[in-house]
Amino acid sequence: MGKKWICTVLAAGLMISALVGCGNKASGEKQEGTSQTAAGEKVFVFGDTTFNAENGEPDINPHNDNSGWACIRYGVGETLFRFSDTMEIEPWLAESYENVDELTWKINLRDDVNFTSGRHMDGEAVKECLEALVTDHARAAENLHIAEITAEGQTVTIRTEEPVAALINYLADPYGCIFDVQAGVTEEGIVSATGPYKAVSLVTDTQLELVKNEDYWNGEPKLDKITVRTISDGDTLTMALQSGEINAAYGMPYASYPLFENDKYTFTSTPTSRVFFGAMNYESKITSDPAVRKAIAMGIDKEGFVETLLNGNGYAAVGVYPDNFSFGGDVVTTESYDPEGAKKVLEEAGWVDSDGDGIREKDGKKLTLRWLTYPSRQEQPLLAEAAQATLGDIGFAVEVNNTADHNSIRVDSSAWDIYVSALVTAPTGDPEYFFTLRCLDSSSNNDGHYHNDQLEELAAQMKLTFDKEKREELGIQMQQIILDDNAFVFCSHLRMSMIAQSTVTGLVAHPCDYYEITVDLDMA
Repeated sequence: MGKKWICTVLAAGLMISALVGCGNKASGEKQEGTSQTAAGEKVFVFGDTTFNAENGEPDINPHNDNSGWACIRYGVGETLFRFSDTMEIEPWLAESYENVDELTWKINLRDDVNFTSGRHMDGEAVKECLEALVTDHARAAENLHIAEITAEGQTVTIRTEEPVAALINYLADPYGCIFDVQAGVTEEGIVSATGPYKAVSLVTDTQLELVKNEDYWNGEPKLDKITVRTISDGDTLTMALQSGEINAAYGMPYASYPLFENDKYTFTSTPTSRVFFGAMNYESKITSDPAVRKAIAMGIDKEGFVETLLNGNGYAAVGVYPDNFSFGGDVVTTESYDPEGAKKVLEEAGWVDSDGDGIREKDGKKLTLRWLTYPSRQEQPLLAEAAQATLGDIGFAVEVNNTADHNSIRVDSSAWDIYVSALVTAPTGDPEYFFTLRCLDSSSNNDGHYHNDQLEELAAQMKLTFDKEKREELGIQMQQIILDDNAFVFCSHLRMSMIAQSTVTGLVAHPCDYYEITVDLDMA
């Protein structure tokens, strides 16, 4: 498959050997971690590679960028609705809802919920939070189109500017965590919410300290204190779990998995809709060429990437959504890995290697692909290495920019040709989300400035469609359009795993990748 692939695999093997040595050295040390203090308190330490400003999670304020993910994952915040294990929408802080008409939604709230500030959660509190949300959070405003919110007792009525068929699903997005706006947001980005744990301190890119919410509405939290540590380096995360510095981990390098495949540890895993994908830059002289986009799609070995570099911990992608969704998997078609076919596509488009250096040229311009990505998702540098090798074999020079500063670079369309990132494409259990976020003229994250008239028409139709099956049919058609344009290349879907000491219970992977620290989390 190319020397770079072989070197990568060898390097992974060497890393395992090195870490096994570390593990043997630590085998005589306490493996249970510091689960209790001298006062008999239960203390849990969780290591996570993704809780950082680089991922848009500098704090736990759900109205700040992607920080709602940290708020909901770590048991601080909860939403009005949530997703079941089968990704069906169900009430959480709400008891029920009624779709009164195309523009009006009436939501009945639970009457037994208090914020950690001590304030009772009623309709007025929820109204204040949602009004602040659409003021402060551009994507939420774009999704919800709220015109007016009224509150009476434990009831909230939302009126939208236009039909929003997926409104209840959008309210289950992490940005929809309900918190006490009157209590404010601290300088550190801490909010007073409704979850089983209360945040007491936060240092961005370092750690979050939590304590039990003694007044939690849905059972008694089992742990007294929790520390969430940001550990961006995979080797450091591996050694922290081996030594007992942490009790569980999210984002463990796949090469480290064999170290924990024994009775001292447990794995919890599930397929998710998180996809590793590339967005083509339509303002680039390279990727604005349809032949180049097609060759890129044909030149990435998705199966090889999943099996070799991810050790089988994922699923080769066809389109936007995995096959556990009725509108995902092979209901659409895309280019398959075909390096010889990719070479032919490039040749016919005038991209030839005239000087024999292995890199194709056209009109005096080298076929150089500027690949922008970031390191906090361990899969992405690996994907860059794989693509650098396989695309190199068909005549591309792939220049990888793997940087934590990707967010400032991606807004400059002159600085990259393909932007490779990770995204949960169906966090609402509905197909609309990805398109409204990434593919339309109005999308806040249409980084490649992609446009398709038919896609715009179908998106407008989806907004007005309330029937679930018809929405899914539209989602399939819309996927096929962007795949036919090769506007995006979808490489693999994540099989999300967390690894914990065997004494940890109640840590369960969820297909939406939201719920981690819950009231059920415990340690023996």
